[in-house]
Amino acid sequence: MVERVIATDEALKLIESIRKKHGQILLYQSGGCCDGSSPMCYGKDDFFLGGSDIYLGSLGNIPFYMHRSQYEYWKHTQLIIDAIPGRGATFSLDSVEDRHFITQSRVFTAEEYKELRKLL
Repeated sequence: MVERVIATDEALKLIESIRKKHGQILLYQSGGCCDGSSPMCYGKDDFFLGGSDIYLGSLGNIPFYMHRSQYEYWKHTQLIIDAIPGRGATFSLDSVEDRHFITQSRVFTAEEYKELRKLL
């Protein structure tokens, strides 16, 4: 079965590094306000999910969420979370690291999207 969100090896390394420093964390796909549309990393108890937030999957045992309204724009794509050199978004735990998270994507094939729609 195809996954809605996956991570590169570099992203998984950064997740593990941040988790070692901060304990339980989560990732949330930003909607583009102050820091643009980037995956944001928060301490589990520092970010409150709402009824409109959707769980898309886990990356290295870390949950990944997105707001329902933004999901409508991305629902045809698989999100690929990567980590690249440089500082991250101001409000994210990767803001003080030498690497930060980015989101790439690819459009699902017709067969993949049909399979995923059955799960909704």
